[in-house]
Amino acid sequence: MRAAVLRAGTMLVDDVPDPVPGEGQVLVQTKACGICGSDLHAAQHADRMVEMTKEATASAGDAGGMSLFTFDAGRDLVMGHEFAADVLDVGPGASAPPPGSTVVSLPVVADQRGIHAVGYSNEYPGGYAERMLLSAGLLLPVPNGLDARRAAMTEPMAVGVHAVNRSSIAPGTAALVIGAGPVGLAVIAALKVKGIEPIVAADFSERRRQLATTMGAHEAVDPREEPAIDAWRRVDGRRPLVIFEAVGVPGVIDQAMRAAPAQTEIVVVGVCMETDQLQPFMGITKELTVKFSMAYDPMEFASTLQAIADGKVDVTPMITGTVGIDGIPQAFTDLANPEAHAKIMVEP
Repeated sequence: MRAAVLRAGTMLVDDVPDPVPGEGQVLVQTKACGICGSDLHAAQHADRMVEMTKEATASAGDAGGMSLFTFDAGRDLVMGHEFAADVLDVGPGASAPPPGSTVVSLPVVADQRGIHAVGYSNEYPGGYAERMLLSAGLLLPVPNGLDARRAAMTEPMAVGVHAVNRSSIAPGTAALVIGAGPVGLAVIAALKVKGIEPIVAADFSERRRQLATTMGAHEAVDPREEPAIDAWRRVDGRRPLVIFEAVGVPGVIDQAMRAAPAQTEIVVVGVCMETDQLQPFMGITKELTVKFSMAYDPMEFASTLQAIADGKVDVTPMITGTVGIDGIPQAFTDLANPEAHAKIMVEP
């Protein structure tokens, strides 16, 4: 089958072996798969990602699921974990929706050796391939006739839901979202569903600021023209504040801590692949709370799918392009321009 392969740090298109379902597994045909920022990170920092994962799991046991990201960076990798797919065939002992059913799933699959991250496993290709293997027990049928493109947005939107759930935010509390890329937009959408106002967003990109307001932000500013915290003070400035850092660039957490009012909560959801630094004195004197957010749990994943299917969250504006498998390498390059795209969807 055809797939986009990360090989020695380069994305290329090649033929890879057809997957065969094992015990409890289901063979599916990829219908749509989003290109995630984590995949862009992996293409540039695969060795570092594996190294940090091993260090985190050695001290934390599981590290919130990151222990799954232990692929061999020296071997071929077929990424893609934001997917919707059609059921093709079932393996021994598997009970699954009938062939032709459109499903989504947590991007993990089990076999006799353990649990593997679909899209971050050398053995289990992700959605940048024509077909994948999934665990039957994790499949969620796509409800309400939802199309595959929007169903595939379940995974990235669940990341925002989890970040909001990790915070202590509630109606009566304001939110400031720093960074309006796909992660920041997912946070904004989750805040809107939760009834938070005002939601203030900050991003250098004009297009991303437009998307931020479309997804639910009440104000979106260019921090070069108005610092994000000043925008919050202008719009509100009196409610308790929760700051969501969704950039993942060194220095942003420190900037948020320096700008934050006393007793502010900061939730870090942007993935920074480099060593960062901050000034603890700022956090101590202001009694700040800093939390880190990773992925989602199965209930958040399922509720996000339902919210999209029910129309509570409209993800359509975030899908700014589609490509086939042959277009994936170029799409990785195109996503470096925030004015061009938010989410590119692969349709094998």
